[in-house]
Order: sequence, then structure tokens, then C-alpha cells
Amino acid sequence: MIAIDFAFQQWQWQYQISTTFFIFVILPGLYYIYCKYVTSSPNAYNKIESPIRVALPIPEEARQHWKGKRLYPKPSLGNDLSKIQCYCPATGQDLGVFPATTRAEMDKMISNAKKAQGEWKKSSFTIRRKFLKTLARFILENQENIARVACRDSGKTKLDASMGEIMVTLEKINWIVAHGAKILRPSQRPGPSNFLLGFMKNGEVRYEPLGVVSAIISWNYPFHNLMGPIIAAIFSGNAIVVKCSENVVWSSTWFVQMCRSVLNALELDEHLIQLCYCFPQDADYFTSHPGLDHITFIGSKQIAHHVVSNAAKQLTPCVVELGGKDSFIVLDPKDLNALSSIILRGTFQSAGQNCIGIERVICLPEAYNKLVEILSARIKSLRVGSNIDQLDEIDMGAMISDNRFQHFQDLIEDAVLKGAKLIHGGKPYHHPNYPQGHYFEPTMLIDVDPTMKIFKEEVFGPILTMVKAKDVDDAIELANSTEYGLGNSIFGRDFKQLSYLADKLESGNVAINDFATFYVAQLPFGGVKKSGYGKFGGEEGLTGLCNAKSIVSDKPILRMLGVATAIPSPIDYPIPDDKKAWRFVENLNIAGYDGRLWAKVKSLKNLAK
Repeated sequence: MIAIDFAFQQWQWQYQISTTFFIFVILPGLYYIYCKYVTSSPNAYNKIESPIRVALPIPEEARQHWKGKRLYPKPSLGNDLSKIQCYCPATGQDLGVFPATTRAEMDKMISNAKKAQGEWKKSSFTIRRKFLKTLARFILENQENIARVACRDSGKTKLDASMGEIMVTLEKINWIVAHGAKILRPSQRPGPSNFLLGFMKNGEVRYEPLGVVSAIISWNYPFHNLMGPIIAAIFSGNAIVVKCSENVVWSSTWFVQMCRSVLNALELDEHLIQLCYCFPQDADYFTSHPGLDHITFIGSKQIAHHVVSNAAKQLTPCVVELGGKDSFIVLDPKDLNALSSIILRGTFQSAGQNCIGIERVICLPEAYNKLVEILSARIKSLRVGSNIDQLDEIDMGAMISDNRFQHFQDLIEDAVLKGAKLIHGGKPYHHPNYPQGHYFEPTMLIDVDPTMKIFKEEVFGPILTMVKAKDVDDAIELANSTEYGLGNSIFGRDFKQLSYLADKLESGNVAINDFATFYVAQLPFGGVKKSGYGKFGGEEGLTGLCNAKSIVSDKPILRMLGVATAIPSPIDYPIPDDKKAWRFVENLNIAGYDGRLWAKVKSLKNLAK
């Protein structure tokens, strides 16, 4: 026993040494190599780009154990269209009243942004990276404050805020710092395929900022949904006017103040970033404003019709990201316990208020019953409430409002009447400590099928639905049988089969053996069908905020030799001989495009005449 114990201690000591060596030597070395040779930012260690420290006090309402008054009898945004009542949906606490942005104020914001952008478009990538690095430094050093601000205004848990708001924002910043300049630098293109023109001409695309862009964003991720468009707009040389949801005005005001504090600290024009908020009657004025050069809209299909219709009046280009009915497809029964954890996180994060949340779990028969058994046991242990002040241990927070609770219950009732089984939940939850909060029980329905409304309608709430598929092709048909096409997740061991599914699924994004990582990976994000059109995120998210200007020029060697483009005499005006002109162009086309060598030689000989 002594020998065994000694051997174990020796192994443990060696393990600790190797772990320490890996953390403090190997990892920093790999990170240095990544920054120096992999990323496109050669100034990764350049002091010119080093972030600076920015100080900004948090709102009193975001402090821990803040004692704000609760609104009675029922909190709401208010009936006065000139004022917006803000409150915490988890507790009903008053966050203040904000005057809605007037049309005259919108005009002023857009005018100020346009003036600021005139200088900013000439800024270097160095200063743009410094802005992002300073912003990232502030976020990293104020994670808890930022999470608490987001939670006060949305009702979500701090963990949900950290993962769904802060982490993805830091990822976007870090990715753009590393790759953004390379993406937006002039792009050399092959030029004409014509044999003669290709010999003479260079092709190039230059990405120039559009001007004043806008983002109309939803309330479910008040920090990330606001920060994402700001980060992309500022780095691509634009100014931005954000229109936040009236549900999250309080937090959006502070988050924009945070961005402006970074601009001020770097002695940049704070008017590059503007924030407005209003009710629908003035939102139409904003979306049809002639001063906007681009609109990114994140929201519902119903509102999107108004946005794109108004934007069309000015021919303002739009990217539209709408809802989803995302499927989580399970092909075999391997690691179902681990899969159940992913399903719970993907369904109940932010109380299900997630456009790429899991709306339907579609299982093949051999996995279905076992997964139902596991999830049925686990869902009963989920705790609902508010942990903004860390008074309770909870798993799921509040919803932004209770105005859809009756709709949830109607969907559940319809499903049960048509054969589904309600395993847990199904009704609003009256929290004993937060009676004014908007809570709905974590809900699980099994044996859901396409005859039920809940199978096809977006829920956007904490309801887990289980669907049994006959086989792989049936799973594909079930996944595709809605009007939405935002994202899907597929799980299995046969990669060839998984790749087949990924090709067949009608959606803008697919995660294989993972959930929603296509969003974190900074790939172009967007949907098909009624989930919208256009992309933001990744390369397309940056270039989409630019005018892709095409430039054609003579090749340098020709410029050095003094060779320049000229109109050949047979086709110069006035045309001396129509028949000769025709033969000239005919031979020009053969020389340029005919793949037969002898035909080219012959046409070049004719041209030489």
C-alpha cells in the first residue's frame, strides 16, 4: 500500500508539473505564434494599438442589492406614446421613464452621425483596432456590471448574460481585430478572361464605407444585439444609429454610453454612435429616412414587413434576420446524457427567447424513448426566478413580458388535444418573492407532430417539444416542413450521414455535433425562407456595410512601357468600313475566347492585317 501511495503521489507531482508547464509555457507560446504568424494583424504587439483604461460608473439600479420600488398593479411600457416606462421584468422594479426620441431628434442624430463619419471613413485600421481593443478591455474588466445591467432590463440570469451576451461580443471583437483589416483591404481579382484584355488589365475591388448605417435590434440580447452592429459599423468606417427596442431602453442607454466613453478616451467623435428609441408610429419615419445608407433589422416577421416597405421608399438596402423554428436532430442513442444537457441549454437559455434556440427535438426511434426519459427527469429540477443579486440559485430567469403567455397556453392545449403529452409545466409561474415578475414554467411536450400548431409556429419561449422521426429522410422532411429556415443542429456518429443531412436541411446555418456554434465561429449569419435574407457576421458582415467599388487598370508593366488603351482604327468613329469593322470584332472575339489554338493563331493573324 505504501508503494502504491508513493507511486500515486509521484504521478500526481509529475502531472502537476506537466500541467503547470503546459499552462505557463506551451499555451503562451502557441498564442504568440498564432498572433505573429496566423492572424492578419501584424501589430498584435504594437504599443500604438495597446488598449487604454476607461472608467464609467454603473447605474445605481445595476448595483447589487439595489432596492428599487416595484410597479403596481402590473408593470408595462405605459400608454403615453411620448414616454417609455422601463422596468425589470424579473422583479417589476422601476428603472425609470425615458422620453421617446422625436422625429426632429432623429434628424439631428443622423446629421451628426453623417458629419462624424466624413472624418472617420479616412481613419486607419490601427485606430479602429485600438477602439475595439479598448472596448474589449473594458468589457473584460466589467463583466459582472455588464451582466447585471443586461439582467435588470431583460430578466435573464447572469450566467445567460455571460454566455449569450458577453462571450459572443468578445469573440466578435477579437475576430475582427485579428482578421478585419485583411478582409477590408483592396482585393485583387483575376480580371478579364479575354486572352487579349486579360493580358492588359488588372481587376481590383475596394471596400468603401456606406456612410450612416442603422440597426433595429430586438430586446432578447440587449448587450450583444446592440454591440454586434456597432462593432462591425465602426470597424468598417461607418457611423451608426441604433434603434433599440422600447423594452430595453434603460440598458441600451448605458451600453451606448460605454461605447461613447471609449471614443472620448481615444479623442474620437462620439457622434459616430447614436441611439434612438420610440414607439411604432415614429419607427416608420426612422426606417424611411433618406439619411440612412443601410438597415440591419433583427426582429419578427410581422415588423419586418413594415421595415422593408419603408426602406424601399428610399431604396435603402436591408439585411433582415427574423425568427426560426430550429431543429435539433438526434440520429443515434450515443451519449444521450450529454445531449440532454445541450438540449436543456439550447431550449431554456434566456427563457427560450432566442432566435436560434432549440424549438424542436427530432429523434430517430432508437434514441427517442431514452432521451424522453432523461429529459423528463431533468426538467422537473429546473429552478425559476431572479439571481441578479445572487439571492437565489436558479436555472431560468423571467421573460421580457407576459403578453404571450396566453398564446403559449393555447399552443400547448392544441397540442394535447391532438395527441401530445404534457410532461411538465404548461402555465405561468407566480413567484413567491417576485409576484410582479414575468415567469412561465419550463415546459416539456412529447409526441408532437406536424398536425399541431406548436410544430410549425415559432414559440420563442421556454417550451421543449419532442418529435419522433421514422428514419433519416423523415427527420429531414420534418425539419424542413415549416416556413422558417434559420438554423439546425444534427448529432450522430456517421459523418457521411451528417454531411448528407447538412446538405438537405433548408436553413442558413447548420451545426454538426454541436449547438449554434455557427454563430460563435463568426461565419456569415442569416436565414432562408421566412427567416429573412442577407447576412451579418464574419467577412460578409463587414463587406456588406461597404460599397464594393470595382477598379480596372492597365497592368504596371504596360504603364511603364507607355502602352495605353486605344480604340483600334477599324471601329473608331466615324467607322470607315462597316464590313471591315465587323470582321475585326469577329476575329477579336475568336482570339479572346476560342479555346482552339489554331483558331486563335488565325484570328490574331487576321487582326494584324
